[in-house]
Amino acid sequence: MLIANISDFRKDIKSYLDKVSKNFETLIINRGKDKGIVVMSLDEYNSLMATNHELSSRKNESRLDSAIEKLKGKNSFSKDLIEE
Repeated sequence: MLIANISDFRKDIKSYLDKVSKNFETLIINRGKDKGIVVMSLDEYNSLMATNHELSSRKNESRLDSAIEKLKGKNSFSKDLIEE
């Protein structure tokens, strides 16, 4: 994770953006008391959105709940649960 203030970011914007895109860094630009901006690569953003979508799906929620219950009961996973 990189941290910069707005002045440093302005002075070297290309370098910061290159680090974010090429090294999968996350950049936090501090804008004062309790304010900031997060800059991340498009790939990282898309990954976060895909994860959010998967976690918000009702079907996936019920599959996860079922898997947790099976683990609590020490039952093995059924083939149909894994392949769905």
